Amino acid sequence: MKIPENQQIIISGVGGQGVLFVTRLLAEAAIAQGLSVITSETHGMAQRGGTVVSHLKVGDFASPLIRPGQADGLIALKAESVAVHGGYVRPAGWIVANSGEPLNSQATTAVMTLDAESVARQINNRRAINLVMLGYSLTRLAQACGGANALFCSLAEIQAVVAKRLADKKVLRDAALEALAAGAQSTP
Repeated sequence: MKIPENQQIIISGVGGQGVLFVTRLLAEAAIAQGLSVITSETHGMAQRGGTVVSHLKVGDFASPLIRPGQADGLIALKAESVAVHGGYVRPAGWIVANSGEPLNSQATTAVMTLDAESVARQINNRRAINLVMLGYSLTRLAQACGGANALFCSLAEIQAVVAKRLADKKVLRDAALEALAAGAQSTP
């Protein structure tokens, strides 16, 4: 399967979950490949717990916001985000959501879930739900596409971005890489 040249992805959650960090990692992975990137985010309440949604466009785009029904995918760091932001996903798109229960969405044909909170507790890093979800998303989408990357980047490319970004913070770097690996190795 050929990876689409242009991709639009919504990353959604609440303040304090690391929505913007995940977006930055994905954007840096695209930039490292020489791809054009546009990001935009909206914040709900300006405190921990308010809604945060990030728009990530990789490829040839002129505007930063993704219109409803146009996103290739949604990474939802909270299950509730699927109901709120699932309408951004095109009918043949995908959703990867942090949920202990299976979810349905009328906006997409592929809904994949992982109880990322449980995985984060298992590695004793409850703040790493975002990285667990990112690792899971990259691996699960590749599996769904027969081993090919469904996204513009791979788990290895994200790991390289994390290693570079946190090069001088060994404890944080190692914890982040562990969370990515835990997500990648998880099954729904």
